[in-house]
Amino acid sequence: METLMKFVQSVLFSAFLITPVVADTPASEVLSIELNKLASQDNACTLSFVISNGSSQQIDKAVFETVLFDSNGQVHQLTLFDFGILPAGTPRVRQFVVPDVGCGDLRQILFNGIHSCEAASSTCAPLLNVSSRTEIEVLG
Repeated sequence: METLMKFVQSVLFSAFLITPVVADTPASEVLSIELNKLASQDNACTLSFVISNGSSQQIDKAVFETVLFDSNGQVHQLTLFDFGILPAGTPRVRQFVVPDVGCGDLRQILFNGIHSCEAASSTCAPLLNVSSRTEIEVLG
């Protein structure tokens, strides 16, 4: 019985020591993507995003599979947004022109997943935090 108690105490103590490290890790690996501005031009919509890489490592390439939904909630287009190089701790602005759609026809953008990601570290799947300063809802 005493051996069992020592084992349980050591497991609980180990879990206590590990918990703070696990809790701190995701916060340092957040990639924030904000839809900041829309601009209609000709027969296209330009989407401007502000991206902040909260990790300690530069991301050399970040391409996201993105789904654009129209005002009826139907899939308008499935596309890839290549955000390129994202330095650690430095915000970047990226623009994407979506042809054959007006900005008023878009209602929602879904970051469906990471298509490709390259970084010096072995983990290149950052926690994604998405937001919007426009009337278009952004999900991730």
